[in-house]
Amino acid sequence: MVSKHFYEQTLHLYKQELHPSGLYSNTAILPSVIKACAYAQTHQHFGLQLHCTALKSGSDADPVISNSLISMYAKFSKPESAYQLFDEMPYRDTISWNSMINCFTQNGFYVRSLEMFREMYLCGFVLKAELIAGIISLCSQIRELEVGRQIHALVIVDGSFEESVFVSTALLDLYSKCRHLLTALRVFEQMVIRNEVSWTAMISGCIDSQNYDTGIDLFRAMQREGVKPNRVTLTIVLLACAELRDLRNGKAIHGYAYCCGFDFDHHLSAALMHMYCECTEALHPARIIFERSKVKDVVIWSSIIRGYSQSGDLSEAMKLFSRMRLERIEPNSVTLLSIISSCTCQSFLSHGLGVHCYIMKAGLNFDVSIGNALINMYSKCGSITSSHQIFNEMAARDFVSWSTLISGYGFHGYGEEALQLFLEMQESGMEPDAITVLAMLSACNHAGLVKEAETLFNNVMKEKKIALAIEHYACYVDLLGKSGKIEDACKVVSTMPMKPSTKILSSLVSACRIHGRLEVAEMLAHRLIEAEPENAANYTLLSMVCSESGNWLGAEEVWRVMRAKGLSKSYGFSRIENEY
Repeated sequence: MVSKHFYEQTLHLYKQELHPSGLYSNTAILPSVIKACAYAQTHQHFGLQLHCTALKSGSDADPVISNSLISMYAKFSKPESAYQLFDEMPYRDTISWNSMINCFTQNGFYVRSLEMFREMYLCGFVLKAELIAGIISLCSQIRELEVGRQIHALVIVDGSFEESVFVSTALLDLYSKCRHLLTALRVFEQMVIRNEVSWTAMISGCIDSQNYDTGIDLFRAMQREGVKPNRVTLTIVLLACAELRDLRNGKAIHGYAYCCGFDFDHHLSAALMHMYCECTEALHPARIIFERSKVKDVVIWSSIIRGYSQSGDLSEAMKLFSRMRLERIEPNSVTLLSIISSCTCQSFLSHGLGVHCYIMKAGLNFDVSIGNALINMYSKCGSITSSHQIFNEMAARDFVSWSTLISGYGFHGYGEEALQLFLEMQESGMEPDAITVLAMLSACNHAGLVKEAETLFNNVMKEKKIALAIEHYACYVDLLGKSGKIEDACKVVSTMPMKPSTKILSSLVSACRIHGRLEVAEMLAHRLIEAEPENAANYTLLSMVCSESGNWLGAEEVWRVMRAKGLSKSYGFSRIENEY
């Protein structure tokens, strides 16, 4: 009865017939009754009575019964009771140790599980492959790489686990999750037996480490070796295709899934939709999968809404959002962030206001990510006052909250207000990060606060707590150039730890033209052409510099080179769209 999961019936039979007949302490019956009690979960008090029965009858000395009781206490989430029983056992076998280790693991006492494993090994017990694989998986879960390495060494020295697919798979999973992908690949290559679980674990490790191409190559190798991918394998590889925007391979996997009958699997359908939505030119097949899905949960809805939002089709995204609510599917933060992001990119404040109202009614305004997205949306749509109001109403703020509002004030030319916010952020005990510094430099750039930007930049360089990226240098050089500090700007460019981008050189050439430093502008324009010899805009810029300095022959020579290279200037255009 227990083997067929009739737990309640087993307990009823024991109470009504076996216990009255005097068979209550039979060592052949008691372990099964204890197991039924453990899996029933609603009879903890009866489990204690069974333990008392074992103690009274002396059958607790039988390791089989004691091991059953340890497993029962593990199911009841009472590891201390299980350990007390284990500690008092006159004889412990391998199952006793395994049961106690599993008990600690199931209840979150991971360190004690590792300690028990070590003690078991020192006591000379024979370790089974399943136990070692379980302990290695535990090391993966808590990122305990050093302990995992020690167990790996034990496996190598022992030599009897070399052909265990469980142990090898657990090891490669450990190294993958601890960001030691090369070691994981080495373990994988040395495996004697590789099944679909091993291949899937290795592919997953590559994709988690953002080595998407390697993951797809392994998937192909898996098929070449005749190992059939399962649903999990296909779902994981589709994630790589989505990240790479690899529509061709994504379609091939879709076809394979269809041939194998996997395409109706809910998780695989969600992965397929995500892949097609990331490849924005393939929204039509994503919509087909969406409409054919029998179960449309919040993940499926969020994927299709995000797809339309990313493609710029806010109208369709809003229609789907309304339909989602009509079908009584509650949007989550992912859904709302996609809609808000689309409203921000399209500068549709009216739609954004509607979404904000829904967020307020649903009580989701306490989510920090949503609050940050709303600050950004109102700022980009021209309502910096509303951005600040949301910022003030946020129960919790992070670096992004401060940086977004500072950037918003800077974007609208309120440099002094941005600077005040930056000072308030520091006074609140929150240290600015690289994003905040960039937002502040940008605000100074928009407002022309040269001295403030110089102080900030020099302080960051002096403290060396924040690693400045090329974007920071570009913003700072642009500000110095605009303010006429050409020498200072050139000095920053020459001392940069990285090669200056063409954007930096181009902005500096424009600044030199404005402030009459045409000789410097010509030198920098030549550097631009050396960096991008096929960019017609660079030649045009040099030609204008030559013309402004009166070097007409030089300007004519630039145009001659452009014609010889087949380059032509791209003209800008404007578009006005009427709404009827």
